Amino acid sequence: MVQGGNGLIQTPTARMRDEGGMAINYTDNGEYRFWSVNIQLYDWMEATARYTDVRTRLYSQVESFSGDQTLKDKGLDVKFRLWKESYYLPDISVGFRDFGGTGFFESEYVNASKSIGPFDFHLGLGWGYLGTADDISNPFCELKDSFCERPGGFSGRGGKVDYDQFFKGTTAFFGGVEYQTPWEPLTLKLEFEGNDYSRDRAGQLEQDSRWNVGAVYRYKDFDFTLNYQRGNTVGFGVTYRFNMNTASQIKFDEPPKNLMGRKVPQDVKDVDKSRLYNDLYRSGGFVLSDAEIKEDSATFYGTQVAYRDQDEAIERIGRVAASELPDSVKTYHVVDNRAGLPLVDTQVDAEAFIAAARYESVDADITETYVRTSPSKEVLDAYDPANTSGFYYSADFFFTQSFGNPEDFYLYQTGLLLNGGYAFNENFAIMSSARVTLLDNFDKFNYLVDNEEVSLPRVRTRVREYVSANDVWLDTTFLHYKDTIAEDLYAQAYAGYLETMFAGVGGEILYRPVDSNLAYGLDIAYVKQRDPYSQTGLEDYTAVTGHASVYWQPEFLDDTQITVSAGQFLAKDKGVNIDYAKRFDSGIIVGAYAAFTDVSSEEYGEGSFTKGFYISIPTDLFLLEPTKGRGLFPWVPISRDGGQMLRRPTRLIDMTEIRSPFFD
Repeated sequence: MVQGGNGLIQTPTARMRDEGGMAINYTDNGEYRFWSVNIQLYDWMEATARYTDVRTRLYSQVESFSGDQTLKDKGLDVKFRLWKESYYLPDISVGFRDFGGTGFFESEYVNASKSIGPFDFHLGLGWGYLGTADDISNPFCELKDSFCERPGGFSGRGGKVDYDQFFKGTTAFFGGVEYQTPWEPLTLKLEFEGNDYSRDRAGQLEQDSRWNVGAVYRYKDFDFTLNYQRGNTVGFGVTYRFNMNTASQIKFDEPPKNLMGRKVPQDVKDVDKSRLYNDLYRSGGFVLSDAEIKEDSATFYGTQVAYRDQDEAIERIGRVAASELPDSVKTYHVVDNRAGLPLVDTQVDAEAFIAAARYESVDADITETYVRTSPSKEVLDAYDPANTSGFYYSADFFFTQSFGNPEDFYLYQTGLLLNGGYAFNENFAIMSSARVTLLDNFDKFNYLVDNEEVSLPRVRTRVREYVSANDVWLDTTFLHYKDTIAEDLYAQAYAGYLETMFAGVGGEILYRPVDSNLAYGLDIAYVKQRDPYSQTGLEDYTAVTGHASVYWQPEFLDDTQITVSAGQFLAKDKGVNIDYAKRFDSGIIVGAYAAFTDVSSEEYGEGSFTKGFYISIPTDLFLLEPTKGRGLFPWVPISRDGGQMLRRPTRLIDMTEIRSPFFD
């Protein structure tokens, strides 16, 4: 479909992709160009993010400000399947187009799709942009007069969800048919529109016909489209498709230890500890920090660095232990550490594990031979790592981007993030990071702060000064203390330069039971704004900020985490931030967040409220060897000062991820 999502040419259908399906699309359509990303979050829900380039309009009404930059618009669509197609009944869906944008294409619709042989028939009823042809009286108008008229115009600032417009105003039919030709790559389309183009942002467009025709040619993962619309306009486009559930990378990795010819020592004193400890890393991806081998049990403390799948990691470690330890050892304790803290004790029943690993029963299941628990006091007291102090360092790439700006549609910054510090012991450290910009085009910014006056302190809109004035910037330098203060309860405190724009002092506590779908946190900080023209200087603005947070992985939504944080933000506005994340089988995670505060949309400025999107991709999808780690690609449509959270230098929910893995 021209505007992204599953559809014919200009109109949506009730169809859904396979769960995890993603489509990146570009289309050229006369007065408009569209860039879109469509994601099938669940088999019953799809979401589309879209940018529109309006060729007939400048970026703003001020020509000197716009230059030759044409008008850009952001839009979001969602569609929900109400009924899945059966032998007799069609797919039925309801959708909302451009529901959080400026209203360029705002519309609601209900439609149905039914396949018969090589034909796929579609019929829908649209309101708003899809209903301007006014074919039929609005059925909701019969229930309530307020549905008879739809508030007109474009909302300007954007970002607001115009609930008061849903299913109001004129209504029209739309639909069409797709024909899968005998030649498999080619599909033909015929469409009847519900839009008469009388209210377009590009201006009233000439429509000689409501019938559109098109063809789609599929080559591997690409769709190439060509169409003829409105009886006078040729359009074309290309779509790249892939599935985030099935994405994978071939690995060159040694198989787990084979226990079929198992020969082990008779006594623990005869164990080859050097070989055991090395194999735990080479075959199990487990970096030891301490170990204790007794007559009836063995405890290994360390960090998993290779295998994202917890079951695969434990099976590999268990096979190594079983190949080197005598039968008198009845229990293996695999204690997973993060940042020096023992967080999870996986207790393996050695006898049952060995039997399952040797396939001694047709229904053997290795995952039933171990349990995950919090480390007991005995296990914690026995932890005595050899090296708890010393220097450390690392380097990562960073990448930031912004779309739809007046100076240039696409602004970016990329470079190195250099990290280092010194650990005094397992609890206390000094940590630091520096950002080194290698490539960017932020010098195209033609102002330091936005021209529009708003009532909020400028806690984020000065980002241009921090980014464009410093190729090398001291992002963080802070003292950090962390500890386990009770079973399932963790705490940390930090003081120093906490992020790019703020310094201060703060702390956090988190309650997180092992494998629980709920965790609860509380953080608070006193911060002072940093001087963008001095690596160590501070300005006068101060704030107290903090939130009470609930982290929830609901059982009724597979592989989903919802975070709700309520409290005071950096600009001293009060409200709630909601973060939604969906994980696919490949480990790819897509997420979105939004903050709603006591600041009105007029005070907030363009965008109306804070929101953003991100995609988190496991590193091992690009490597030939198993590894842990992720790359984060954020997209913030527009940055304003309301609803802005402190970017805490460390978060306990991340530090304790292994206790209830979602991103791990």
